[in-house]
Amino acid sequence: MTGARGPLGPEIWVVRHGATEWSTAGRHTGRTDIPLTDAGRRQAAHLCPFLARQPFTRVLTSPLARARETARIAGFADASVDDDLLEWDYGEYEGLTTAEIRERAPGWTIWSGDPPGGETAAAVGARVERVLDRCTAVEGRMLLIAHGHVLRVLTAVCLGFGPADGARFALAPAGVGVIGHEHDARTLRCWDPEWR
Repeated sequence: MTGARGPLGPEIWVVRHGATEWSTAGRHTGRTDIPLTDAGRRQAAHLCPFLARQPFTRVLTSPLARARETARIAGFADASVDDDLLEWDYGEYEGLTTAEIRERAPGWTIWSGDPPGGETAAAVGARVERVLDRCTAVEGRMLLIAHGHVLRVLTAVCLGFGPADGARFALAPAGVGVIGHEHDARTLRCWDPEWR
């Protein structure tokens, strides 16, 4: 990984925030601003030596506390806040587990059905396109610290798939992904490594 900007833009590193009470319980946590748990803070601290070895030109974070706290603990207290990195707005499904949602809507997943009163997959896709446009102008490596679903959509869109194809990129709390390129194609260089 060279970290240099190629014809498709820079290498982009994505990091999901550490664990929260709701993520541990499997609750959809969109815009509810809840803190990291002690375990989540430990996960963020484990990112520090790994990420410190990388020369990042620019670091962006979601405005929500769990992402900003992960950024701070991981050594990026000066990360710039980017509202387009907010997590998916789950509307009426905010705070519910998939099992609870499926009592109302059998077989539902965020990837197959838009949440009532929330954000569509297309709207999340449009937000991440704006983030990717900002990344393209950067020379060097980018680091994005945000949330599981929005980073999965961003990865899918960056690789040329649709927003719903984010279903294929599971990302655990404090998980890391690296999107690079080879020749004229975007490639997935690393995904959710087991170093945690």
